[in-house]
Amino acid sequence: MKYIIPIIFPNFFYAQEVQEDSTTIAIQTVEVVGRKSKNYTSDYSFAATKIAMKNIDIPMTLNTVTKELMTDRQAFQLGDVMKNVTGVSPSSYYNQYNIRGISQNEEGQIINGLRTRQYYFLQPMTANIDRVEVFKGPASITMSSVDPGGTINMVTKKPLVEPRHEVSFSAGSFDTYRATTDITGPLNKSKTLLFRFNAAYQKAKSFRDYVNNSGTLISPSITFAPNDKTSINVEMIYNDLHGNLDRGQPIFGAAAGKTNLNSTSRSLNLGSPDDYFKTKEMILMGTLSHRFSNNFSFNASYMKQYWRENLQEHRTTNAFVPDINNNPVSSLAMMQFIRRKQKWEVDNVNAYFNYNFKVGETEHQTLLGYDSQIWEKRKGGFQNAARGFVLKDGSVASSYNPSNSDLYEFVDYNGIVIPKANVTPFDLTLGAKNYEGDDYYKLNIETALPSALTVTHAAYIQYLLTWKKFKILSGIRQEWFKDITNYKQENETSFNNSKMLYRLGITYSLTNHINIYGTYLTGYQPQSNTVTLMPNTGNFTGAESAAKFKPLTSDLKEFGIKGKIFKNLSFSMAIYEIKQKNIIVNANNPAEPDELIQRGEDRSRGFEAEFTGYIFPEWHVYGGYSYIDAIILKDTDESLIGKRKENTSKNSFNIWTRYNFTKVKSLKNFGVGMGMLYQSSKVPWFTRSFEVPAYATLDAALYYAPLKSKLQFALNMNNLTNKTYWTGAQNYLRLFPGAPRNFLMTVTYKF
Repeated sequence: MKYIIPIIFPNFFYAQEVQEDSTTIAIQTVEVVGRKSKNYTSDYSFAATKIAMKNIDIPMTLNTVTKELMTDRQAFQLGDVMKNVTGVSPSSYYNQYNIRGISQNEEGQIINGLRTRQYYFLQPMTANIDRVEVFKGPASITMSSVDPGGTINMVTKKPLVEPRHEVSFSAGSFDTYRATTDITGPLNKSKTLLFRFNAAYQKAKSFRDYVNNSGTLISPSITFAPNDKTSINVEMIYNDLHGNLDRGQPIFGAAAGKTNLNSTSRSLNLGSPDDYFKTKEMILMGTLSHRFSNNFSFNASYMKQYWRENLQEHRTTNAFVPDINNNPVSSLAMMQFIRRKQKWEVDNVNAYFNYNFKVGETEHQTLLGYDSQIWEKRKGGFQNAARGFVLKDGSVASSYNPSNSDLYEFVDYNGIVIPKANVTPFDLTLGAKNYEGDDYYKLNIETALPSALTVTHAAYIQYLLTWKKFKILSGIRQEWFKDITNYKQENETSFNNSKMLYRLGITYSLTNHINIYGTYLTGYQPQSNTVTLMPNTGNFTGAESAAKFKPLTSDLKEFGIKGKIFKNLSFSMAIYEIKQKNIIVNANNPAEPDELIQRGEDRSRGFEAEFTGYIFPEWHVYGGYSYIDAIILKDTDESLIGKRKENTSKNSFNIWTRYNFTKVKSLKNFGVGMGMLYQSSKVPWFTRSFEVPAYATLDAALYYAPLKSKLQFALNMNNLTNKTYWTGAQNYLRLFPGAPRNFLMTVTYKF
């Protein structure tokens, strides 16, 4: 039987005659028009290989969270999205995650396959995001300098040929208020000019003390497809985010095995009511696709990002205040005060040719490309800090030395003699009064953040061979990296790195709907990208610092199976091993809280199983299970060798399901959702004397969409059982408690 199906390629509709049992359908060669599907499944990825392969054919694990799942879960920020991805857990309250047992080292975010400079702290909003893709393992062949555990790629919403308009309003717990709009459609009768406009606003508090967040997002885009060979997409993203850097809950330190995570309130935050973190960002992106012939095409993308931050915060130095004999007073947290401003500009270029041809029974697809990332830290940035202990001569010492105690000033704390801190310590005892009077005495660390430029150039070749039931995907990438400190200044210094990267993956079709695969990938990160995450490291920002650290290298070995069962339910299972070498970690030195050191090697092995789709048209599901065995192989501290890696759950499980009562007459306007997340225990980042306990949370939702009405209602309820839990920890003074029971009500109007 034959029928006519609309196809998008590369940015226009045309009719193609397709056999009903055909498994190959032409699609966009580059993503410039939005996808039309309305479910939890995304069958294709453009960023993973740059050739729009079906996910089932890609020889690696790729998890996708679509906008439909994000809407059903009211995942307004990226952290809410990541709760749905198997093998991924938050590393903190920031926009940083542990993927397959390996925490992210990079502070940038990938948008449409292009790297940004900064999304590390405040969570980005998702109102303009069509789907979030998580590529497991190093993906440096197609995206420069990405994390060994995995890469998070946010794909923005693109214009649609069919008009769609909607606005939504939300209100919920912790004084949360949100508004979004999404408008798209053609601008002319020929439908060669399309537009889309997304915008969002949020104002919210938290169950945590002194935490307030507000954000504005504006994101218009235009697509122009004058003919069946050329398409152009231009979009803008403007983010204005104001918030606080929530550094976590402090607790009383205790002997191993006796730590009480409930010794302080989960709401306790060491930050001050006057703290703030403000960022402004403008991103401009353009994509060009041109098809010279049916076999030969060219694609190019460019991104320009302007990003600035303005920070003021009180935070712990990750230590308790010492007494006169240098013994820690576990009810007093040592504090520091920081002010920072800086500006960045980022340029991304990505261009490649794609050539397809056939020889006998074989099909060949060759991709030849070049990309470049240029990060510039502009002159004029600074970071000033107050910390340490006050000396009798009025100066400040970075640490307390009991052998020279006669040099220090002392004060009495509940009968305990302690050296006088430059920043008033935070009293953790119940009912204690903090932030009354002077917070600090002297800004003793004043650092002008040097201008800097980091540049990566890369050339790569990718080759896909298809022969009968086999697909062989191979590629090589040569990277050249240069880091310049004091850019355009008289004392300019620089260093260089370079690396050749490899990929080889083989996919075999067991049936028309089930594939098995094996893959080997290598990855690479110049260490200066990580060092810039901590600009107050002083001596560790420039040629004398990052150059002394070896580049982080990694590799992935993975075997798996992907396919579909019951026609509409996709599944995948994989076993893997990831190794990474030359890892930058914090030295955990209270006197120098930003000191960095290098660890030799980590290894993560595991198993993952995921499923997504629908069992019946009215019953959608998304979930998975992950087992991670991650250990330290080499470290300067020999006692850590063979120990479990920090911040990693060995076992985790997540599921979300929605059922619409379309076949029950009295309930046909209603739907229900239910989800569960389980994470086993974790070892904190900087101390192994206690564990973060395992936890399981339940979420639910009710949906109501009356027939012939343009209104839709959703009520999302999270942590139904009001479970007390912690998502992770760094040490005694920085635990990250999960939110108590909360709800969000959303009204959507479509017109």
